Amino acid sequence: MIEILLNDRAYEQDIRELLMAFYPGETFSYEPAEGSGFSVEGMIDGSRSRFSLKIISHGPQEFPEFPPEAGEELEEELCRIQDPIETEYDNRTETKSRIKRRLYVLLVLRTGKLLPWGTLTGIRPVKIVTTCLGEGMTVEETALYMKKTYFTGSDKIDLAIRTALYERELLKAVDCGSGYSLYIGIPFCPTTCLYCSFTSYPISRWKGRTHLYLEALFREMEAVSRQMEGKVLDSVYFGGGTPTSLEPEDLDRLLTELEHIFDLSRIRELTVEAGRPDSITREKLKVLKDHGITRISINPQTMQQRTLDLIGRRHTVEMVKECFHMARDMGFDNINMDLIVGLPEEGLEDVRDTMEQIRALDPDSITVHSLAVKRAARLNTMKEAYKDLKITGTQEMIDLTARYAEEMGMAPYYLYRQKNMAGNFENVGYARPGKACLYNILIMEEKQTIVACGTGTTTKRLFPAENRIERCENVKDVALYIEKTDEMIERKRKLLLNSAE
Repeated sequence: MIEILLNDRAYEQDIRELLMAFYPGETFSYEPAEGSGFSVEGMIDGSRSRFSLKIISHGPQEFPEFPPEAGEELEEELCRIQDPIETEYDNRTETKSRIKRRLYVLLVLRTGKLLPWGTLTGIRPVKIVTTCLGEGMTVEETALYMKKTYFTGSDKIDLAIRTALYERELLKAVDCGSGYSLYIGIPFCPTTCLYCSFTSYPISRWKGRTHLYLEALFREMEAVSRQMEGKVLDSVYFGGGTPTSLEPEDLDRLLTELEHIFDLSRIRELTVEAGRPDSITREKLKVLKDHGITRISINPQTMQQRTLDLIGRRHTVEMVKECFHMARDMGFDNINMDLIVGLPEEGLEDVRDTMEQIRALDPDSITVHSLAVKRAARLNTMKEAYKDLKITGTQEMIDLTARYAEEMGMAPYYLYRQKNMAGNFENVGYARPGKACLYNILIMEEKQTIVACGTGTTTKRLFPAENRIERCENVKDVALYIEKTDEMIERKRKLLLNSAE
């Protein structure tokens, strides 16, 4: 346990998030607690212009050597470590950066460890790069800003800049302000994976009743179509859950309704997550092909059978290969595969073997996730049952996947981070030329209004002139969604009112 003792909690969340990056899985107390390892004490003075920050160990502490590769930016902060931090309460962003830089150095002193992304704990580092470039900074100036402001490592700065430049090229052809994208959530899966925190329910529980969900979903889709009249629909993404958990006739009905309700004449992309190989059949793929789906995702997460069994995937490595080849034979020419680095009991050689098998399949894009254990995942809610599992995510594993992607002719096109991510790394989408997923960029970089229909989804309306996002959420329970569809529609109406003007 770590104590966070503050006489002003304005920056408590920022301090806690950086501590979580250094000490994932730790618990926190906001008052003195027996058995805590150390305290972080932050005190604002009476004039509210200076903030003192220090770490107090509870018991003996051997401090490791300060990393020699830390760089001059950290060395400069180290020289100021005894000085109070000047605070500007009318400039929260700068004050937050100062406090996090100081805490970062204190934690590096305590652990001897540098974080790949430095003080950055947000999920959209590419937005920082995009903003800098948009303000006229050069690539070199942007890199220096990232290093000085956030102590970000050179490799991660390079990754963020490469991704931002790729994104900028892809978005040149899209008028984000006049268009919108549509997300449709299908909250069913064959089973629930050990690490999963998404809104999904075993499809077996809804056998014979999925039509009830679809009827409610169609009502919401029809309302959205009216609310967004006059806007161009650029991309549609079917996620979940696993949309291909639905029976072929339900999939056909869903896609037929989409075509009936929305004007798809200017659509740039139609993506369906076929996700779980144990949900894919030839009949379902034929439905997708007949309706002109342009991109699918077949997601093994790993090609190690023992890991698939452990995390509850209920399919084999051979099924992954069979489904992939079947989709290729049927003419799908944009297939993505999702992978997770840091899965329980996996090491570097497991990741290498997975990448070798993926390379042999030759997908058009891959998305590499670092394992993030969310609150709702069984790995977290049933900690005692899984306490002996070894979970390791390393920079070497991340670098290995990046090298394979490059060898396969892919480049990073979108990037995001999550809380409680193993190794404090990132998720990266790699794609061959012409195979990147437009929706992924638009949602992650918040470039466009995303209207979301279905259980557990979140609609994000963009106000470009104010560089502002407003959200509204749908309920996460399927039965409650069916019951309260009109309420979901009304929430959207209020948010999207006059959005077509």
